Amino acid sequence: MDLGHWNFNGKIPDDVFGFVYIITNKKNGKKYVGKKQMFRKIKRPPLKGKKRNRIDFVENDWKTYTGSSDTLNDDIKKIGKDNFSFEILNFYKNKSQLSYYELKEQIKRDVLLKEEYYNGIINVRLGKKGIL
Repeated sequence: MDLGHWNFNGKIPDDVFGFVYIITNKKNGKKYVGKKQMFRKIKRPPLKGKKRNRIDFVENDWKTYTGSSDTLNDDIKKIGKDNFSFEILNFYKNKSQLSYYELKEQIKRDVLLKEEYYNGIINVRLGKKGIL
């Protein structure tokens, strides 16, 4: 599987939905922890004679994605993408797992309390369904 600019040490599962990652600035060591869905949901109109909408999943821009932090993306533009490492920490099967494990990784690393992280906000909405 082509991972774009992302690195992963391990076997990639077959039924992945997204991944939790860490981006590291090689020049100053500053990091960003986040998540990225590999697919997005598209709702299509029902087929002729049917009532239920069709739902398809389409691959998104994850291979070229560089994070949602404006500060991080500004630094990438200033010093170049080659001065950053893009590492996938783990893959997950659904949106609930993805959100839960991103939050867990951010809390474990204290991303809001340490200046060594680009993260400025943790925004998550979780439910119990789908995590296990």
